[in-house]
Amino acid sequence: MKSIKLGVIREGKVPPDFRVPLTPKQCKAIELLYPQVEVLVQRSPIRTYPDTAYAEQGIQLVDSLADCDYIFGVKEVQITDLIPNKTFFFFSHTYKKQPYNRALLQSILEKKIALVDYEVLKDKHNKRIIGFGRYAGIVGCYNAFLTYGLKSGRYALKAAHACEDRKEVEEELKKVTLPDDFRVVLTGFGRVGHGAREIIDLLPITEVSPEEYLSKTFNGPVFTHLEAEDYFAPKDGSPFVKQDFYSQPENYCSTFGPYALKSDMYIPCHFWSAKSPFILTNEDLLQANHRLQVVGDVSCDIAGPIACTIRPSKIGNGIYGYDPRTQSEVDFMQDGAIAVMAIDNLPCELPKDASEDFGNELLKHVLPHLFGEDTDRIIARGSQTNLQGDLTEEFSYLRNYVAGLE
Repeated sequence: MKSIKLGVIREGKVPPDFRVPLTPKQCKAIELLYPQVEVLVQRSPIRTYPDTAYAEQGIQLVDSLADCDYIFGVKEVQITDLIPNKTFFFFSHTYKKQPYNRALLQSILEKKIALVDYEVLKDKHNKRIIGFGRYAGIVGCYNAFLTYGLKSGRYALKAAHACEDRKEVEEELKKVTLPDDFRVVLTGFGRVGHGAREIIDLLPITEVSPEEYLSKTFNGPVFTHLEAEDYFAPKDGSPFVKQDFYSQPENYCSTFGPYALKSDMYIPCHFWSAKSPFILTNEDLLQANHRLQVVGDVSCDIAGPIACTIRPSKIGNGIYGYDPRTQSEVDFMQDGAIAVMAIDNLPCELPKDASEDFGNELLKHVLPHLFGEDTDRIIARGSQTNLQGDLTEEFSYLRNYVAGLE
């Protein structure tokens, strides 16, 4: 007799999200790996994997997950879909005190739900263990080159969301042709940045060091990938110290300007704190000799470090133009306009591949701690609330946020 029931919830957020936390084959793998666990999937008409695909793996389809012990989703669960006294796993977007989700966290506490937020699941070294960042980088980088093709008129790529899967995306990349003097700069080395590199590595572009990028000429397309010390410096002129930068970013200033002058495309994949200095300012974009045509802003911090990212864009209409002279939105094909790609839900363009990648991380990094020993307290430290209706100690700082006091 199976003693644990794991449920996969029907995504309810609008606009709809087609991703799943676990694919049909991954659900079957869980039952084989953990004989004490039965997986139940709530019926849904919108998933990238249809109900029949789960049924073909012998997974039980249900209308209600009320009998489940653990309930897994992707995006914020609708308040009306929350089931009291259960443990939920999903991206709640509450740990940064996001005002638009305060009511969600209040309801979770009222219903005595234990919320395990994917975004704060970390290993013993305080490093995130799960997320969709890799596919944000993959799709975002692809979209940046799609945008450059349109802006330059050199080639036309099929939209990522119109591709069946990543394999088709990679086939489309074969259409990319770049001028010999083409240059692209990336920032960020996390999951997102490494995802972007997977696309770059499929293109006829040579990597060069930051120093070479700024000082040399080349007879073919090149790119450089910047560490934080390459484009930030202490305001007082002292040497860059990474730990100091992450703890006191307000003491640093951007040195990115020279890279903007040398680049046709910029792909931001970095993590940015509100205390950090802006990276690419409007003053940089007003330089008469800057050559920047495309910003594929995967990080998508609105009104933040990248001056031309003034709003998020959406799948199907992912590009807008920015005029540095008026600091306003224009047609991206207009002369002097920078074409900005700032889609805020990039992994949704390849839901099958992104779901499979995410589910693999769940199986590797999360479920062993949930269904076995958890000596490093992975699940406990990623739990924002408990079954008693309280915030956990690690997230007690959210108390005033929940009360509406901040």
